[in-house]
Amino acid sequence: MDALRHIAAHLALDLTAVCLLTFAIYYPRHRRRDLVPAYLALNAGLFTVVAALAQVGGSGGAALGFGLFGVLSIVRLRSDAVQHEEVAYYFTTLVLGLVCGLPHLAFSLKAGLSAALLLVVWAADSPRLLARSRRTIVTLDTVHGDPAALRADLARRLGEPLHWTVMEVDYVRDLSVVDVRYREPEPGVAVRRVPDDAPVRRTAPAWESA
Repeated sequence: MDALRHIAAHLALDLTAVCLLTFAIYYPRHRRRDLVPAYLALNAGLFTVVAALAQVGGSGGAALGFGLFGVLSIVRLRSDAVQHEEVAYYFTTLVLGLVCGLPHLAFSLKAGLSAALLLVVWAADSPRLLARSRRTIVTLDTVHGDPAALRADLARRLGEPLHWTVMEVDYVRDLSVVDVRYREPEPGVAVRRVPDDAPVRRTAPAWESA
């Protein structure tokens, strides 16, 4: 009975922490409902396995440990569907489940570590942190041989370029694909843009707060 109460108290702490992470931090900022059950299920499942490891012990615990390693090794995060900050939330849900499920940590220590982790994620993913920094992939209808000309073209279209990488050059079609990190202009500052009918295409936009 004492063991059941112990697990119930720590499970309540774990669920409180992951619900704060998911519903108070992640969803209001990213609005991806499809990842909400993934975060909750992954956290609850990991807590259950860790709690079971603590109760079984011996060779059974070792078997469960290898099984846990196998389960986590097949979790694949598709880079075209999950952004880097969402991978960070995946990692945070894993850590919360592990910390709250460990049997030999005091409840107060688990609560403190969970609160510190939530605070770090809240601050690191704050919309106010580097709010004007952006990223996008741009397809230009020209190939710039001069880096200064490329910088001027990107600044004219987007804003102040901070860093860029030429990902692809097609001399046959006279196209270039550039991965650009740039800074948006401050509100109220006019930036000369190309006309709407100018020959420029953006492919696979990937807006991110740096």
